[in-house]
Amino acid sequence: MEQDYMKAIEDIIDGIRCPKDFACYKMGFENLCKAKDFGLSDFLECLEKDPKGCKFSVPYGSWYLCQCPLRIYIAKKLKK
Repeated sequence: MEQDYMKAIEDIIDGIRCPKDFACYKMGFENLCKAKDFGLSDFLECLEKDPKGCKFSVPYGSWYLCQCPLRIYIAKKLKK
């Protein structure tokens, strides 16, 4: 992974608390929650079966949005 990406990821991690202890990062982004980039800069569409269980999901009409800064960065910059 490029050095610029790693620095940005480390900065994001330093600024948030993760209830899963950054398992996605520690597993090399192989085990990510289901989310889709749909064009908004600060949100992803949460595609998890039970989004209410995630502290980073917020209801929006009939769907849920993901506002996890790390997950958003991974989706937008690393296309995962």
